[in-house]
Amino acid sequence: MNSFISILSSFKWFTEIQITLFVLNACLLIWYLIPHKKKFKIIDYLPSVGMIIASVGIFLGDKSLLGISLYFLTIVLFLSTLKNLFKHKNKEDKLFLRVIKSILSLVGMGIMTIALMSAGQLRYNPKSDFSEKTYSESFHLLNERMKKEYPFGQLKKVDWDDLENKYLPLMKKAEETKNQSLYYKTLRDYLYSFRDSHIEIVNDDLFTNNPIFKDEVGGGFGISTIKLDDGKVMVSDLIKDSPADRNGIKLGAEIVSWGNESAKEVYENITWSEVAMTTKNDQNYYKGRFMARAKNGENVSIKFKNPNEENVQEKVVTAYDDNFESLKRTRVKPKESQSPIESKILENNYGYIKIRYFLSNDKVKDPVEFFSNELKSFHDKNVKGIIIDLRDNPGGEDEMVVGMASQLADENRLYEYVSYYNHNTKKFEINNEETYKIKAKNPSYKGNIAVLINNRTISSGEGLPLALKGMKNVNIIGFSSTNGSFGVVTSPIKVKMPEGYNIQIPDGRSLDQYKKVQVDTDANGNGGVSPDSLIPLNEDTFFKKYVDKKDVEMEYAIKYLDKN
Repeated sequence: MNSFISILSSFKWFTEIQITLFVLNACLLIWYLIPHKKKFKIIDYLPSVGMIIASVGIFLGDKSLLGISLYFLTIVLFLSTLKNLFKHKNKEDKLFLRVIKSILSLVGMGIMTIALMSAGQLRYNPKSDFSEKTYSESFHLLNERMKKEYPFGQLKKVDWDDLENKYLPLMKKAEETKNQSLYYKTLRDYLYSFRDSHIEIVNDDLFTNNPIFKDEVGGGFGISTIKLDDGKVMVSDLIKDSPADRNGIKLGAEIVSWGNESAKEVYENITWSEVAMTTKNDQNYYKGRFMARAKNGENVSIKFKNPNEENVQEKVVTAYDDNFESLKRTRVKPKESQSPIESKILENNYGYIKIRYFLSNDKVKDPVEFFSNELKSFHDKNVKGIIIDLRDNPGGEDEMVVGMASQLADENRLYEYVSYYNHNTKKFEINNEETYKIKAKNPSYKGNIAVLINNRTISSGEGLPLALKGMKNVNIIGFSSTNGSFGVVTSPIKVKMPEGYNIQIPDGRSLDQYKKVQVDTDANGNGGVSPDSLIPLNEDTFFKKYVDKKDVEMEYAIKYLDKN
């Protein structure tokens, strides 16, 4: 009974046109399903009415999957009854045709049932086209839509009036001076201020087709940096024969000052990044990569102290066009051609599973089944423990996460409720048909498990550590929490802005058992799934990870498993 009520509640996601089409098509399918001796000519005209209604829906911009499924049925019904419109006298169909009609009617009703159950995910979310507006007008309209529909405004304590007051004057200035660079940087700063990795300018190809990005940070010095827990800024990557290398800066050097400011001050004031910086740990990662970027040809006086040296050196280093080499070297992004999941048994008899993303591909058709089989294999081979590596996992499908978590869970638990903005009621509502529950099976592996995470464990990638956290045999390990961008992107908010920029914004939020937002970064930069064992970023772990190129997280995982 509850399931039936839950399915019926999905009508709340329908537009008026979609509801009209749904009811009309349902009535027609039921009519055709039941044999009738007597025919009514008016019935043959109803599919034509449906075609008119569908045309209105398309004209109004509804090209959602939910709308398309209803349009498809409407067209099929129209074409299958079209000949009846031109018959002067309806004859009773032969038995064979009646059977065919009944079967097709059942298929049509099945499609409509699936559409109803999936209405929340497939719903119509209007696209906004502000591309013909001025910079200031488009910004104002964007901010107004965000105010109503952004899923995390309350969590992040967004003051929408403050944002308007801060960025609108800059937009007007860019408009008056015809300064596209100022417009782009203002738009970008506004979007990134939400600290949400799911907010993006989707067609912004930074490395190959963005002259503003190229002009601002197209110059590199040949290094990348990272700030330790004690505030020291260290060289974490060095490009051979680069200006930094030729000026004697070594891998592992401490940057004492940059220009006329301390390295720590410069580091903290960095605003450029490829994506929005979310948590404090995520900011630390991106600021370090962009601290050593500048305009091509810019000279910077750098004070540094090399490893095992007491004296501080000062050199003037010139930024050069490195084709963003220092950024590309430190940018980890799984390739779709790679297997989404792999496993092996390490030399010390620990099982290791690397999950790159929660999606299937040609190499692994069913990652959940693969995961289950590997756990059974590890059990049969009596491994001493398992390491699940989720570092740099960008996410994928929540259903897949739930399927894997169910293989390890010690009890049934809620994974998430999903909430979307409802354009009919003008408020956020839970989509009952998108409630995910972890149903504990008899675990095929009951030993100790170490889960590796980092700040680039994003979106659904954060789901597995979330699901396993708190289990007695699980220890989550990392230098930082996960990314803190756990929003839902099923029918995202899409906005076209001037100068051809297309913006995408998450449309849903994940809620815990108390129906509170979970995992996403809050107003203070706190968010993500925190590690049970937080690895300190001190000089010892820094040199092991960045200079000696050791897998520090893996070492910590093995130590945990050895002790337990």
